[in-house]
Amino acid sequence: MNLATRIKSFEVLGDRLRRFNENSTEVEILPLIEAARSASSRNPWFTPEHVRIALNNLGMSLTPENLRHWLSSYSEQLENIFPGKKIGVVMAGNIPAVGFHDFLCVLISGHKIVAKLSSSDDVLLPAMADILTSYMPEWHDYISFTAGKLEKFDAIIATGSTNTSKYFEYYFGQYPHIIRKSRNSIAVIAGNEDSQDLHNLAEDIMLFFGMGCRSISKVYVPSGYDFSPLIQALGKYDYFINHHKYCNNYEYNKSIMMISQIPFINTGFLLIKEDRSIASRIAMLHYEYYNSPDEITDSLMQNLDSIQCITGIMQLPIKLLPPGKGQNPALWDYADQVDTMTFLLSCTS
Repeated sequence: MNLATRIKSFEVLGDRLRRFNENSTEVEILPLIEAARSASSRNPWFTPEHVRIALNNLGMSLTPENLRHWLSSYSEQLENIFPGKKIGVVMAGNIPAVGFHDFLCVLISGHKIVAKLSSSDDVLLPAMADILTSYMPEWHDYISFTAGKLEKFDAIIATGSTNTSKYFEYYFGQYPHIIRKSRNSIAVIAGNEDSQDLHNLAEDIMLFFGMGCRSISKVYVPSGYDFSPLIQALGKYDYFINHHKYCNNYEYNKSIMMISQIPFINTGFLLIKEDRSIASRIAMLHYEYYNSPDEITDSLMQNLDSIQCITGIMQLPIKLLPPGKGQNPALWDYADQVDTMTFLLSCTS
């Protein structure tokens, strides 16, 4: 299958994902609707709203323009991959279709994928694979999913927690590999954000219940910062408290802090706590005061290995994404800043 055909297949998939809506009556969209309903019923964290947002965002990334821009850096190598290798992929399941980018990279590079899906997210990617194979039956030879042990692969991409990454290193270390562990994302608040900036930041914090590696788990705020405007922006997501699993986490964390007499800001749906650690619990947001940009830069540099992305409007020596872009990465925004395509193109010998 040549590169043009592979690209066209994902353009078709992107079109379906952009058109996805749980109330659609389009025949081409019905299989996605069925998969989305199944995903939500199997995993209560995957609400219909969050599944729709995840699929639509993926669709927006898979435009012809985005695909060609992304792949232009690799075009010569992509044309020369033959035959492709078998790439094992161990996928996470913390947010809907979180493993899609690895799925895309393996297939668009001309390799074959054997994917071990998380039990928390095991219907959305097979549904997308069905769209690819219905458009181009040759994809059947390139895509396989397994619930068991990964075997007979030439290279591996594995994503998991910090603890499971140690096991991945032990079992897969002898193969060419990318092994990812837990990361979190942060935001730097300058103090002069407008209402749209804060609205976008609230999305970066709250979307997918804050469970993604690109979800903001901590904010740096200037000394004396007034949280009122941010809390007002976050109020758009106050209905999360009606989600039983989210509410259970909120109530548990609130109880622990009250018993331990730890000061916190209670918005009624999110607990905001001063804490130097980057990772925060579900229904919690950490913050840390700063006095100067240099102070922030020093802290960020010390923690880069634990950070997925950073958002903010401040000018710093470190790259900051605009607020609202944290949860909606471009195709060329690689997890852990490791170029997956370059890795896959090196797996040809």
